[in-house]
Amino acid sequence: MRRVGVVGYGHLGKFLVEKIQEHPELELAFVWNRSPAALEGFPKDLVLQDLKDFKERNVDLIVEVAHPDITRQWGPIFLQEADYMIGSPTALSSQELETSLRTAATKHGLYVPSGAFWGAEDIKKMADRGTLQNLKVTMTKHPTSFKLNGDLKTKNDQVKDTKLILYDGPVRELCPLAPNNVNTMAAAAIAAHNLGFDKVSGSIVSDPQMTDWHIVEVEVWGPNGFNVKTTRSNPAAVGAVTGTATYASFLSSMLGAKSKGAGVHLC
Repeated sequence: MRRVGVVGYGHLGKFLVEKIQEHPELELAFVWNRSPAALEGFPKDLVLQDLKDFKERNVDLIVEVAHPDITRQWGPIFLQEADYMIGSPTALSSQELETSLRTAATKHGLYVPSGAFWGAEDIKKMADRGTLQNLKVTMTKHPTSFKLNGDLKTKNDQVKDTKLILYDGPVRELCPLAPNNVNTMAAAAIAAHNLGFDKVSGSIVSDPQMTDWHIVEVEVWGPNGFNVKTTRSNPAAVGAVTGTATYASFLSSMLGAKSKGAGVHLC
């Protein structure tokens, strides 16, 4: 029986907790949420009041679905005791934090979910061989589906009737400006490890007509003119940060986050 702790109890956290409790080979070790009020009525013996007490729960896997700050503060500490699946991989755009986590993952595994990033394993294979030359991920969403910081928020607030490219450039610079929206791009930068956050390109497009979908386009370039482009249409309501298909994808990633040993792994 694999004991799983869930950090974060928003929409995705609730979904995962339910699925863990239904799964015959999983056991919910704890659930923690920044706002304890969200856990009112939840069995008290499963609620972790303070993250520093996580060791007492004898957990095999900790799943973060809260905020990149959790990984900044707790990621290396979690990895000393258990496998850790980072649901907000935009945190890895900090080179210092990525190095710290890789250094900490000597006993347990750091798992990065592919999420809406289609073709992650194929791209990683190209990166392993050194044949991946360029990678670009473009995400198009309704303006209300973006949670942005700085100048990007100002630009997005001005979108009315016509779609607008809010950003087009290195993923490393984009992640801090859209930490809740571009986890797919962060996963791409991990898969494309020969390029990394500085050389993988990301583009986000704010489109008022995008009322039913999030669109994720992945384009890959390799030697001798090799080129592949995929387009994923993820059903999503207006204002939804995460498309509905991502929930099932994340669950599959969580179930696959095991038995790979130390180091960093896509799942």
